[in-house]
Amino acid sequence: MNLSRRTFIASAALAPIACGSLSYEHGIPVSQPKPLPAIRPPKIGQEWTYIKKDIFDGKTLDVINECVANVGSTITIERSTTDGRQLPSEIQTSWGMVSTDPQWPRLLNFSPSLPLWPEQLSSTWAKQFIVKYSVAGYSDGKMNWQQYMSAQGWEKIIVPAGEFIALRFQNLINYENEDANKVDCIRKETVWFAPEIGRWVARETSGSYQIQGQIGAVIREGSYQWQLSSYK
Repeated sequence: MNLSRRTFIASAALAPIACGSLSYEHGIPVSQPKPLPAIRPPKIGQEWTYIKKDIFDGKTLDVINECVANVGSTITIERSTTDGRQLPSEIQTSWGMVSTDPQWPRLLNFSPSLPLWPEQLSSTWAKQFIVKYSVAGYSDGKMNWQQYMSAQGWEKIIVPAGEFIALRFQNLINYENEDANKVDCIRKETVWFAPEIGRWVARETSGSYQIQGQIGAVIREGSYQWQLSSYK
């Protein structure tokens, strides 16, 4: 199955509207910082802890700790829950370029790597990325992934870890599912990225797909929110 370029371009054109409806987190718009802030570089021992919630009922699902464990030819961010359960690690080929992403329902490997935040910290920046991805453990099954990333402006946002000035950006993703019966697979994200900590402070995601042959029946996947509770 091939992704419909026509369908995705139409979806991407609607990205600000489609993704805007996802946002449950609220920030206060502020002017773009001048000069633009530098992004904190990675260093072994840096940590971020996030509270993961179900958006619809507000229930806390997990508390996840992320820690920079390696900085070299690749950057490894190890992840675990507060009860000590190990989660898959995030691998970056360079700071901000992810090749193995554990943030989705299944561990994904991208080729080439994808940016985790806008390449330019400007309120007007936007770009489309077309790459291949595979599900971990199934490296032979490379599928299409198209992602439209657009900055939406700088905001002051308050999360459990404190108050931050963050660049809010949105992702609209159209991807080919390993299950050929699932078509028109869409994922939406709203992310608040704080350069001073080198990581996002809040993030919201949702997804949907259709079943081949069932015209108009959209199946919605879980919608989740992450908030930063502490960092160092």
